[in-house]
Amino acid sequence: MSRKVALFLATLVSLIYGLTFTIAKDVMPVYIDAFGFILLRVLGATILFWLVGLKIGNEKIEPTDFKLIILCSIFGVALNMLTFFEGLKHTSPINGAVLMVTTPIIVLIFSALILREKVTFAKVLGLLLGLTGTILLIAYGKKGTAGSNESWGNFLVFVNAVSYSFYLILVKKLMDKYNAFSFVKWIYLFGFLWVLPFGYSDVVAVNWQTLPFEIWIKIGFVIVFSTFVTYMLNLVTMRRLSPTLVAVFIYLQPVFASIYALSLGKDTLNFVKILSALLIFIGVYLVTVYKKNTN
Repeated sequence: MSRKVALFLATLVSLIYGLTFTIAKDVMPVYIDAFGFILLRVLGATILFWLVGLKIGNEKIEPTDFKLIILCSIFGVALNMLTFFEGLKHTSPINGAVLMVTTPIIVLIFSALILREKVTFAKVLGLLLGLTGTILLIAYGKKGTAGSNESWGNFLVFVNAVSYSFYLILVKKLMDKYNAFSFVKWIYLFGFLWVLPFGYSDVVAVNWQTLPFEIWIKIGFVIVFSTFVTYMLNLVTMRRLSPTLVAVFIYLQPVFASIYALSLGKDTLNFVKILSALLIFIGVYLVTVYKKNTN
Protein backbone atom coordinates (compact mmCIF):
# COMPACT_ATOMS: atom_id res chain seq x y z
CA MET A 1 0.00 0.00 0.00
CA SER A 2 1.30 3.47 -0.89
CA ARG A 3 1.55 6.22 1.68
CA LYS A 4 -1.04 8.33 -0.18
CA VAL A 5 -3.57 5.50 -0.06
CA ALA A 6 -2.93 5.03 3.68
CA LEU A 7 -3.49 8.74 4.32
CA PHE A 8 -6.69 8.66 2.26
CA LEU A 9 -8.00 5.69 4.27
CA ALA A 10 -7.15 7.43 7.56
CA THR A 11 -9.08 10.47 6.36
CA LEU A 12 -12.00 8.23 5.40
CA VAL A 13 -12.08 6.82 8.93
CA SER A 14 -12.33 10.34 10.35
CA LEU A 15 -15.14 11.12 7.90
CA ILE A 16 -17.14 8.08 9.00
CA TYR A 17 -16.63 8.91 12.67
CA GLY A 18 -17.67 12.51 11.97
CA LEU A 19 -20.98 11.27 10.54
CA THR A 20 -21.38 8.82 13.41
CA PHE A 21 -21.70 11.53 16.06
CA THR A 22 -25.00 12.69 14.55
CA ILE A 23 -26.26 9.27 13.46
CA ALA A 24 -25.64 7.51 16.79
CA LYS A 25 -27.25 10.37 18.69
CA ASP A 26 -30.52 9.62 16.88
CA VAL A 27 -30.45 6.08 18.29
CA MET A 28 -29.25 6.68 21.87
CA PRO A 29 -30.77 6.80 24.40
CA VAL A 30 -34.29 7.08 22.97
CA TYR A 31 -34.34 3.63 21.37
CA ILE A 32 -31.33 1.85 22.89
CA ASP A 33 -29.27 2.78 25.94
CA ALA A 34 -25.55 3.32 25.52
CA PHE A 35 -24.23 0.01 26.85
CA GLY A 36 -26.80 -1.90 24.83
CA PHE A 37 -25.74 -0.07 21.70
CA ILE A 38 -22.10 -0.91 22.44
CA LEU A 39 -23.02 -4.58 22.77
CA LEU A 40 -24.82 -4.48 19.40
CA ARG A 41 -21.81 -2.79 17.78
CA VAL A 42 -19.35 -5.32 19.13
CA LEU A 43 -21.59 -8.33 18.40
CA GLY A 44 -22.27 -7.19 14.83
CA ALA A 45 -18.62 -6.43 14.15
CA THR A 46 -17.55 -9.75 15.69
CA ILE A 47 -19.83 -11.66 13.29
CA LEU A 48 -18.53 -9.69 10.31
CA PHE A 49 -14.87 -10.12 11.27
CA TRP A 50 -15.31 -13.88 11.70
CA LEU A 51 -17.15 -14.26 8.39
CA VAL A 52 -14.37 -12.41 6.55
CA GLY A 53 -11.59 -13.85 8.69
CA LEU A 54 -12.54 -17.44 7.96
CA LYS A 55 -11.86 -16.78 4.27
CA ILE A 56 -8.92 -14.38 4.47
CA GLY A 57 -7.29 -14.57 7.89
CA ASN A 58 -6.35 -18.22 8.22
CA GLU A 59 -2.94 -17.70 9.82
CA LYS A 60 -2.37 -19.67 12.99
CA ILE A 61 -1.96 -17.43 16.01
CA GLU A 62 0.86 -18.44 18.32
CA PRO A 63 -0.50 -19.28 21.80
CA THR A 64 1.79 -16.73 23.44
CA ASP A 65 0.28 -13.93 21.31
CA PHE A 66 -3.20 -14.50 22.73
CA LYS A 67 -2.11 -12.58 25.82
CA LEU A 68 -1.53 -9.55 23.59
CA ILE A 69 -4.83 -10.14 21.77
CA ILE A 70 -6.72 -10.22 25.08
CA LEU A 71 -5.06 -6.97 26.14
CA CYS A 72 -6.07 -5.41 22.80
CA SER A 73 -9.65 -6.57 23.33
CA ILE A 74 -9.70 -4.89 26.73
CA PHE A 75 -8.04 -1.59 25.80
CA GLY A 76 -9.23 -1.32 22.18
CA VAL A 77 -12.81 -2.55 22.54
CA ALA A 78 -14.27 -3.01 26.03
CA LEU A 79 -12.58 -0.41 28.24
CA ASN A 80 -12.33 2.05 25.34
CA MET A 81 -16.06 2.03 24.49
CA LEU A 82 -17.53 1.54 27.98
CA THR A 83 -15.58 4.32 29.70
CA PHE A 84 -16.32 6.82 26.94
CA PHE A 85 -20.09 6.34 26.97
CA GLU A 86 -20.27 6.07 30.76
CA GLY A 87 -18.09 9.18 31.09
CA LEU A 88 -20.38 11.19 28.83
CA LYS A 89 -23.29 10.35 31.14
CA HIS A 90 -21.59 12.20 34.00
CA THR A 91 -19.76 15.08 32.31
CA SER A 92 -20.65 17.66 29.68
CA PRO A 93 -20.34 16.80 25.97
CA ILE A 94 -17.75 19.57 25.53
CA ASN A 95 -15.54 18.25 28.33
CA GLY A 96 -15.81 14.76 26.92
CA ALA A 97 -14.94 15.82 23.40
CA VAL A 98 -11.95 17.92 24.50
CA LEU A 99 -10.55 15.12 26.65
CA MET A 100 -11.01 12.62 23.80
CA VAL A 101 -8.79 14.62 21.45
CA THR A 102 -5.85 14.37 23.84
CA THR A 103 -5.41 10.86 22.38
CA PRO A 104 -2.74 11.81 19.77
CA ILE A 105 -0.57 13.41 22.45
CA ILE A 106 -0.88 10.34 24.68
CA VAL A 107 -0.05 8.11 21.71
CA LEU A 108 3.04 10.22 21.00
CA ILE A 109 4.21 9.74 24.59
CA PHE A 110 3.59 5.97 24.50
CA SER A 111 5.25 5.68 21.08
CA ALA A 112 8.35 7.46 22.35
CA LEU A 113 8.57 5.33 25.50
CA ILE A 114 7.59 1.92 24.10
CA LEU A 115 8.25 1.98 20.35
CA ARG A 116 11.16 4.45 20.58
CA GLU A 117 9.51 6.65 17.95
CA LYS A 118 11.47 9.85 17.37
CA VAL A 119 9.86 13.02 18.72
CA THR A 120 10.56 16.14 16.66
CA PHE A 121 9.62 19.79 16.91
CA ALA A 122 7.45 19.59 13.76
CA LYS A 123 5.49 16.65 15.16
CA VAL A 124 4.90 18.28 18.55
CA LEU A 125 3.93 21.59 16.90
CA GLY A 126 1.52 19.79 14.58
CA LEU A 127 -0.14 17.95 17.47
CA LEU A 128 -0.51 21.16 19.49
CA LEU A 129 -1.95 23.13 16.55
CA GLY A 130 -4.41 20.34 15.84
CA LEU A 131 -5.39 20.16 19.50
CA THR A 132 -5.90 23.94 19.66
CA GLY A 133 -8.05 23.96 16.55
CA THR A 134 -10.13 21.03 17.78
CA ILE A 135 -10.78 22.57 21.19
CA LEU A 136 -11.84 25.83 19.52
CA LEU A 137 -14.15 24.00 17.15
CA ILE A 138 -15.76 21.94 19.90
CA ALA A 139 -16.08 24.64 22.55
CA TYR A 140 -16.75 27.89 20.69
CA GLY A 141 -20.25 29.20 21.05
CA LYS A 142 -21.54 26.07 22.78
CA LYS A 143 -22.69 26.02 26.36
CA GLY A 144 -22.24 22.50 27.57
CA THR A 145 -24.74 21.12 30.01
CA ALA A 146 -23.07 20.30 33.29
CA GLY A 147 -23.01 16.63 34.10
CA SER A 148 -24.16 14.90 37.28
CA ASN A 149 -20.59 14.21 38.40
CA GLU A 150 -18.14 16.00 36.13
CA SER A 151 -14.96 14.94 37.94
CA TRP A 152 -15.85 11.25 37.64
CA GLY A 153 -17.06 11.71 34.06
CA ASN A 154 -13.89 13.55 33.04
CA PHE A 155 -11.78 10.81 34.62
CA LEU A 156 -13.62 8.08 32.68
CA VAL A 157 -13.25 9.90 29.35
CA PHE A 158 -9.56 10.40 30.05
CA VAL A 159 -9.27 6.66 30.78
CA ASN A 160 -10.90 6.13 27.37
CA ALA A 161 -8.23 8.25 25.69
CA VAL A 162 -5.39 6.46 27.49
CA SER A 163 -6.95 3.06 26.79
CA TYR A 164 -7.26 3.66 23.05
CA SER A 165 -3.76 5.12 22.90
CA PHE A 166 -2.31 2.05 24.60
CA TYR A 167 -4.28 -0.18 22.22
CA LEU A 168 -2.71 1.52 19.17
CA ILE A 169 0.72 0.71 20.54
CA LEU A 170 -0.13 -2.90 21.41
CA VAL A 171 -1.86 -3.72 18.11
CA LYS A 172 1.12 -2.40 16.14
CA LYS A 173 3.08 -5.42 17.41
CA LEU A 174 0.43 -7.79 16.04
CA MET A 175 0.28 -5.92 12.72
CA ASP A 176 4.02 -6.51 12.24
CA LYS A 177 3.49 -10.25 12.60
CA TYR A 178 0.09 -11.27 11.19
CA ASN A 179 -2.53 -10.48 8.58
CA ALA A 180 -5.02 -8.17 10.33
CA PHE A 181 -8.00 -10.47 9.70
CA SER A 182 -6.18 -13.30 11.45
CA PHE A 183 -6.23 -11.61 14.87
CA VAL A 184 -8.92 -8.91 14.75
CA LYS A 185 -11.67 -11.55 14.85
CA TRP A 186 -10.21 -12.79 18.13
CA ILE A 187 -9.90 -9.26 19.52
CA TYR A 188 -13.59 -8.64 18.91
CA LEU A 189 -14.68 -12.06 20.16
CA PHE A 190 -12.95 -11.44 23.49
CA GLY A 191 -14.22 -7.85 23.43
CA PHE A 192 -17.78 -9.13 23.06
CA LEU A 193 -17.35 -11.33 26.14
CA TRP A 194 -16.12 -8.31 28.14
CA VAL A 195 -19.05 -6.02 27.20
CA LEU A 196 -21.79 -8.69 27.37
CA PRO A 197 -22.44 -8.33 31.13
CA PHE A 198 -22.72 -4.53 30.79
CA GLY A 199 -25.04 -4.33 27.77
CA TYR A 200 -27.20 -7.45 28.00
CA SER A 201 -30.02 -5.92 30.07
CA ASP A 202 -30.18 -2.86 27.79
CA VAL A 203 -30.51 -5.03 24.67
CA VAL A 204 -33.20 -7.22 26.25
CA ALA A 205 -35.17 -4.10 27.21
CA VAL A 206 -35.42 -2.86 23.60
CA ASN A 207 -38.84 -3.16 21.96
CA TRP A 208 -37.53 -4.37 18.60
CA GLN A 209 -40.95 -4.55 16.93
CA THR A 210 -41.53 -0.81 17.31
CA LEU A 211 -38.17 0.41 16.00
CA PRO A 212 -38.65 2.69 12.96
CA PHE A 213 -37.00 1.56 9.73
CA GLU A 214 -34.66 4.57 9.71
CA ILE A 215 -33.36 3.58 13.17
CA TRP A 216 -32.57 0.08 11.86
CA ILE A 217 -30.62 1.74 9.03
CA LYS A 218 -28.69 3.91 11.48
CA ILE A 219 -27.92 0.95 13.74
CA GLY A 220 -26.67 -0.91 10.68
CA PHE A 221 -24.50 2.06 9.66
CA VAL A 222 -22.85 2.19 13.09
CA ILE A 223 -22.20 -1.57 13.13
CA VAL A 224 -20.96 -1.92 9.55
CA PHE A 225 -19.22 1.39 8.88
CA SER A 226 -18.52 3.03 12.26
CA THR A 227 -17.25 -0.19 13.83
CA PHE A 228 -16.30 -2.90 11.30
CA VAL A 229 -15.00 -0.73 8.44
CA THR A 230 -13.26 1.92 10.57
CA TYR A 231 -11.58 -0.64 12.82
CA MET A 232 -10.33 -2.55 9.80
CA LEU A 233 -9.13 0.55 7.97
CA ASN A 234 -7.22 1.72 11.05
CA LEU A 235 -5.41 -1.61 11.18
CA VAL A 236 -4.64 -1.48 7.45
CA THR A 237 -3.26 2.07 7.63
CA MET A 238 -1.02 1.14 10.55
CA ARG A 239 0.96 -1.10 8.20
CA ARG A 240 2.15 2.09 6.50
CA LEU A 241 1.69 4.81 9.13
CA SER A 242 2.88 5.20 12.71
CA PRO A 243 0.42 4.99 15.64
CA THR A 244 0.93 8.73 16.26
CA LEU A 245 -0.03 9.64 12.70
CA VAL A 246 -3.08 7.37 12.78
CA ALA A 247 -4.15 8.98 16.06
CA VAL A 248 -3.70 12.57 14.82
CA PHE A 249 -6.52 12.06 12.31
CA ILE A 250 -8.87 12.15 15.31
CA TYR A 251 -8.56 15.93 15.01
CA LEU A 252 -10.43 15.78 11.69
CA GLN A 253 -13.51 14.13 13.19
CA PRO A 254 -15.17 17.30 14.56
CA VAL A 255 -14.40 19.06 11.26
CA PHE A 256 -16.32 16.44 9.29
CA ALA A 257 -19.04 16.40 11.95
CA SER A 258 -19.45 20.17 11.52
CA ILE A 259 -19.54 19.89 7.72
CA TYR A 260 -22.25 17.22 7.98
CA ALA A 261 -24.23 19.37 10.43
CA LEU A 262 -23.90 22.33 8.04
CA SER A 263 -25.21 20.23 5.14
CA LEU A 264 -28.29 19.36 7.22
CA GLY A 265 -28.84 22.98 8.18
CA LYS A 266 -28.15 22.23 11.84
CA ASP A 267 -25.12 24.50 12.12
CA THR A 268 -23.79 27.80 10.76
CA LEU A 269 -20.37 28.77 9.41
CA ASN A 270 -18.33 31.53 11.04
CA PHE A 271 -14.75 32.81 11.31
CA VAL A 272 -13.80 30.75 14.37
CA LYS A 273 -14.90 27.51 12.68
CA ILE A 274 -12.88 28.36 9.58
CA LEU A 275 -9.84 29.23 11.72
CA SER A 276 -10.24 26.02 13.74
CA ALA A 277 -10.40 23.88 10.60
CA LEU A 278 -7.30 25.66 9.22
CA LEU A 279 -5.32 24.98 12.42
CA ILE A 280 -6.36 21.32 12.35
CA PHE A 281 -5.37 20.81 8.72
CA ILE A 282 -2.01 22.54 9.28
CA GLY A 283 -1.39 20.38 12.36
CA VAL A 284 -2.17 17.15 10.50
CA TYR A 285 0.01 18.32 7.59
CA LEU A 286 3.00 18.96 9.86
CA VAL A 287 2.82 15.49 11.38
CA THR A 288 2.34 13.98 7.91
CA VAL A 289 5.33 15.82 6.46
CA TYR A 290 7.57 14.56 9.25
CA LYS A 291 6.75 10.95 8.43
CA LYS A 292 7.26 11.57 4.72
CA ASN A 293 10.75 12.86 5.32
CA THR A 294 11.72 9.84 7.42
CA ASN A 295 10.39 7.08 5.11
